[in-house]
Amino acid sequence: MTFQELQLAPELQRAIDRLGFTELTPVQQVALPETLAGKDIAGQGRTGTGKTATFLITAIQRLLTQPPKPGRKPHHPRVLIIAPTRELVVQIAQDAEQLTRFCDLRLHAVFGGVDYDKQLKGFQRGVDILIGTPGRLIDYFKKRCYSLRLTEMLIIDEADRMFDLGFIKDLRFLLRRLPRYDQRQSLMFSATLSHRVLELAYEHMNNPVKLRAEEGDLTATGVSEEMFHTAMDEKLPLLIHLLRSEDVQRGMIFVNEKRTGEQVAKTLARYGFAVGILSGDVRQKKRMRILKDFAEGRLHLLVATDVASRGLHIDDVTHVYNYDLPEDAENYVHRIGRTARAGATGRAISFCCERFCFGLPDIESYIGHAIPVRAIEPEWLNIGAPTQPDALPEGMKKGDGARAKSETKSRRPRRRRKRSA
Repeated sequence: MTFQELQLAPELQRAIDRLGFTELTPVQQVALPETLAGKDIAGQGRTGTGKTATFLITAIQRLLTQPPKPGRKPHHPRVLIIAPTRELVVQIAQDAEQLTRFCDLRLHAVFGGVDYDKQLKGFQRGVDILIGTPGRLIDYFKKRCYSLRLTEMLIIDEADRMFDLGFIKDLRFLLRRLPRYDQRQSLMFSATLSHRVLELAYEHMNNPVKLRAEEGDLTATGVSEEMFHTAMDEKLPLLIHLLRSEDVQRGMIFVNEKRTGEQVAKTLARYGFAVGILSGDVRQKKRMRILKDFAEGRLHLLVATDVASRGLHIDDVTHVYNYDLPEDAENYVHRIGRTARAGATGRAISFCCERFCFGLPDIESYIGHAIPVRAIEPEWLNIGAPTQPDALPEGMKKGDGARAKSETKSRRPRRRRKRSA
């Protein structure tokens, strides 16, 4: 099926044509006929297969073809989109801007880590589509910057992640401020339709249609997976060898802990790699600059924890490295889903060490197949001395690693000297 067959509004179809979209992805072929007909859906699909475009096209088509509710004012958003992370909100907003470039629709995105007053002023001109994280949405709602009383459409993206990050109470707060479930259209997308996600759907949606697109393996078909069984102290030299020997045009390296990510990023920078790191200490403005540099090719590698493993749609990621095997099997799917997006191909390479190997059976059970194993040649671990001993990755400054250590040391109680008799 092509987008032309959907008979969308001319302004929307023009934007889709400009983006070069012609045929629907499998997720879109299943979901769009239902959503454009006004039905509520709870949808599951592989990551990177066009879920964001699905709900944005539905929302924009609704706003262009249906009048607003009687009495609607500029501070009444017609569409509310809730996402769990600021990176995902930014990505949705960017995609929405592309699809509304020929429409007279006002978008506004709110999320933590940036200027509060600047986002506050964004409500003054009114908003048609409001996109945000739960906490920041509630902040502005309590300030009466907007009202949900006449909202026509609710979209929840990455619903399972809302539970994982502890946002479910905030999400329910917003849902209770919306019109009744039968007075709005609701779309919920999730990587997995777990029991708790379906319970949320049936509680706040109008007889939702449950859609599971692309049955079978959860991992994208274009991903080539492989794994190395390695010791902890062999992982860094092995990673450096693989980065040197393969054509890694744009790669993401996932770790389980922030301190591990800092160590990996520092070492890669000292060996001459253009690398950035996403950690909780990096301010939002700098995070966005790092992501922009990565997307535009100024950085070839990005080290991140699972906080960044969802919602990042960066084109042409050729390699994903699981430096640490994830402790949650679902996160394996989300990590490797950063490559092979929208029909492209990519490689996912995992290191199985003595610390995180215990999660491997759950991962292979979850994805429905065994990950192929490769052997390590001894000479791969001889990587030589660093070429730039003082280099630091983008996102870190001198002393970042030592500060936490010194603060820990300063909190230790002093030992009392024993007084001589």
